[in-house]
Amino acid sequence: MAPRGAEAGHRTAGRLMPVGGPGQPRAATGRRRWRRIRKALLPVLYLAPAGVIYALFLLAPLGHTLWISFFQWDGLTRATWIGLGNYTQALTDPELRGALGHSLVLIVFYAALPIAAALLVTAIMVRSPKLRGLGTVRVILFLPQVVATVVIATLWAQLLAPDGTINFLLGRAGLGSLAQDWLGGFHTALPSVGFIGTWIETGFCLLLFLAGTAQIPRELYEAARVDGASAWREFFAVTLPGLRGQIVVALVLTVTAALRTFDVIFITTSGGPGTATEVPAFEIYHRAFQIDLVGSACALGVLLTVIIFTLTLLITRLDRGSRL
Repeated sequence: MAPRGAEAGHRTAGRLMPVGGPGQPRAATGRRRWRRIRKALLPVLYLAPAGVIYALFLLAPLGHTLWISFFQWDGLTRATWIGLGNYTQALTDPELRGALGHSLVLIVFYAALPIAAALLVTAIMVRSPKLRGLGTVRVILFLPQVVATVVIATLWAQLLAPDGTINFLLGRAGLGSLAQDWLGGFHTALPSVGFIGTWIETGFCLLLFLAGTAQIPRELYEAARVDGASAWREFFAVTLPGLRGQIVVALVLTVTAALRTFDVIFITTSGGPGTATEVPAFEIYHRAFQIDLVGSACALGVLLTVIIFTLTLLITRLDRGSRL
């Protein structure tokens, strides 16, 4: 029979030193901690390659552009620090204010008209999916999405030329008095460029809206038709609310496209006639590569980025507010 003191000591030792050795609890804790760290780092490791590419090709150039915007520099000689001088000059330049005004006009053509046209075609397709000719309309509207913008701009430049197809068709229809140099007139150049943007963006908006209608429950349309709702009532009560998210996405992307449009302007009018079609993106190119004001061009690029970011934030905030 073991002594009572020895038995108590054995129990105490058993509580302090479980079977398996004194290092096992610490090792198990370390393994659990490592599992938690690895679980937390795993998403970061998956995102790291994309993050590195994003930082190298977007954040680094943006930061360098911001740095150059504080200098007066022609791209070749030694730069001179002028602080916010480029920003002050850009904000007080009447040509820049005119370019921003042209962008506001293009927002109507690039955003408002394409969204309205795409919603109209979507409503017709939802109401009468077997209507003849809808497939052809869909192909025509979607065609700009699979063709390079430079090709589209070149095509429309030929169509809108003084001796182009548009004026030829007007003459054949007995409307020759309406024929003119669409891209060369001070009052017609900007709307003509905007119409090209409308044709480009309508197909994109239509694609978004058709994908959105596929997510709207069919029971809602059936209930509306059982209640005797007209086509317009069905559109405003079912289709339009169901496409709210897609409309916001389309609005953000088309407004952004209107503000940063360059290739269509460069191919069709080069900012002319005069300054009738100058926009901020073309003005950045003009200052950086044609009159050697690289610092001023960088400042204008930063301002354009801020404007686009602010408008995007406002549009998304308005959508969030409508859902509260």
